[in-house]
Amino acid sequence: MHAPEAQNLARLTSSNSHNKENDMTTQQLDTKILGDYLAKHIPGFNGPVSAEKFAGGQSNPTFKLTAGDQAYVLRRKPPGELLKSAHAVDREFRVITALHGTDVPVPKTYLLCEDEAVIGSMFYVMEYMEGRILWDPLLPEAANNEERSAIYDAMNQTMAALHNVNVDAVGLADFGRPGNYFERQLGRWSKQYRASETKRIEAMETLMPWLVANMPADDGAISLVHGDYRLDNMMFHPTEPRVIALLDWELSTIGHPLADLANQCMAWMLPREGRVKGLSGVDRQSLGIPTDEAYIARYCERTGRDGIDNWNFYLVFSLFRLAAILQGIVKRAQIGTASSAEADTSGDAVGQLAELAVHLID
Repeated sequence: MHAPEAQNLARLTSSNSHNKENDMTTQQLDTKILGDYLAKHIPGFNGPVSAEKFAGGQSNPTFKLTAGDQAYVLRRKPPGELLKSAHAVDREFRVITALHGTDVPVPKTYLLCEDEAVIGSMFYVMEYMEGRILWDPLLPEAANNEERSAIYDAMNQTMAALHNVNVDAVGLADFGRPGNYFERQLGRWSKQYRASETKRIEAMETLMPWLVANMPADDGAISLVHGDYRLDNMMFHPTEPRVIALLDWELSTIGHPLADLANQCMAWMLPREGRVKGLSGVDRQSLGIPTDEAYIARYCERTGRDGIDNWNFYLVFSLFRLAAILQGIVKRAQIGTASSAEADTSGDAVGQLAELAVHLID
């Protein structure tokens, strides 16, 4: 199973016919060529291969492969001309492989293919896992409040495990650049927002200079960060309230751990309506869902942190970043390179997220 990944921007192409062709190749695989290649490189792999694209996701198309009685997951770069830093499936492969055997639950990886001649773009193959993707933070699937609380604690535990990883020990010390992580991220997403801008949004114009002016001093905290840590980017055991796989590592890097924590808490601020469901207006106590304060306190206990300064900045930044990501989907839907037909539904959300962030500032 697969959860939708965070989005990056594809570069504008000049031909509508090219865009349509690109979208078609994004959705399909040449299973004959692929099967022959995998049979040579994965021990025990036996074709013929069938491929089924997972629904959702705009960035790296993802497929379930079936070969005999075995199942695998393939994630590929979209074909075509892309931004240099976008769709980094090789980075995903590296981090998942490095984390295998740590306390961070990840699928087993099998191979990375950098030869674009095989299926038209770089791809990797990993283990297929049976489990639950939970889309709604209200957790209607939970049997009771006890299970709901346990699921939230499992998310907290998994995040803490990730941030407690010794990056030197797992060979990821060079997985990100040094310096202020939030400064780099703000520069990156501001540029990508400008590159994908389709109309002027006043709230975004307010946010960018505010974030620059209110940037906290670098406190030296570094860890491996997921980059898009949220409920539906993890897979839970089919019947137990525990995480069996953290998914969609495209935006992972060495950075500041509070980016992940703020990203998750930010998602709960969102309204119940809309494409991404939040917890705004929900009586959490009646459902066994922890408050932000309780969730943050438990995370701090697990990571040895005394407390958090400048928390409002991290929330505002997370809202801005998500708005910039969604704007990228809007642009890619316009030019025909998004891999999901739902991409063009993101437009209204960009302004709403920005306005929510401005409200936090005010």
